[in-house]
Amino acid sequence: MIISRTPLRVSFAGGGSDLPAFYQKEQGAVVSTAIDKYIYITVNKKFNHQVRASYAITEIVDNADLLKHELIRESLQLIGTKQGIEITSISDIPSTGTGLGSSSSYTVGLLNALYAYKGKMAGAERLASEACYVEIEQCGKPIGKQDQYIAAYGGLQYIRFNRDGTVFTDPVICEPNTRRRLQEGLLLLYTGLTRSADAILIEQSRETKTKVEKQAVLREMVGLAHQLYDALCLNDTDAFGEILHDGWMKKRQLTAKISTPLIDDWYERARQAGAIGGKILGAGGGGFLLLYAHPQRHVDICRALPELKPVSFKFCPQGSKIIYVEEHGYNLY
Repeated sequence: MIISRTPLRVSFAGGGSDLPAFYQKEQGAVVSTAIDKYIYITVNKKFNHQVRASYAITEIVDNADLLKHELIRESLQLIGTKQGIEITSISDIPSTGTGLGSSSSYTVGLLNALYAYKGKMAGAERLASEACYVEIEQCGKPIGKQDQYIAAYGGLQYIRFNRDGTVFTDPVICEPNTRRRLQEGLLLLYTGLTRSADAILIEQSRETKTKVEKQAVLREMVGLAHQLYDALCLNDTDAFGEILHDGWMKKRQLTAKISTPLIDDWYERARQAGAIGGKILGAGGGGFLLLYAHPQRHVDICRALPELKPVSFKFCPQGSKIIYVEEHGYNLY
């Protein structure tokens, strides 16, 4: 049996510039961090030739090509395993439509576990690029590339998306106190709303391709990612909240589906209670609301938003990793 553990992520600035509609014209960039909320994938040899995949439902088929779960089906196709395998998953956080990059974390973790099952080690670059291939090329997902890379690499990263499709991943180098201040100021609230990111991302990509003003907004958002990276490398967290706020105001211009009157009301109430800046994570429309404020104001913000659920988290320095291997009945770790 193999078990992989892959972090979810929180994105701070530049989201949307990882879509090909933008980066095929000019370089995109995001600042993002892995967090200590995980997706666990188990892979085990099945006693017969069948394939068993258990997620929200359980599928048992005679050949991997018959699986309805496209991420599992295409990952098995990529690895070259067709039969005699069992795959299950567990997530620390609701994994559908919450804006924490769960689909890509799942794919990265699945590929990592499948490679380990075959006795091979896969590095972060291979996991990230192949997860992009599975999700975008094979499954036709209208998504970008940032989630796969932060899930594979972990840590606090400055990620750039080049016109030729390559990706540069650079860790944000700063003092431990800078990371501590940043973590202490962040507040993560679950809205209880879930949504399909696909419709939002399809519209956003279409608007970016056809309207120069949308491309200009994304260019400004990339500029904010650059600013944030530079500030953190200089151990300056003072501008973080304002950059977060500016990014959210710009992101709302990309498509009307990114925010709603209810989300706008939550955000305004949070600002009145002391939040300097914030954003809805992921494509928008629901999921988690991320806010930045002085830690002493967190209680006031939570009181102003009693319908939202606070979720504590910390930054995670590691990307997807194999945490358990058992072979021939012996635990190797």
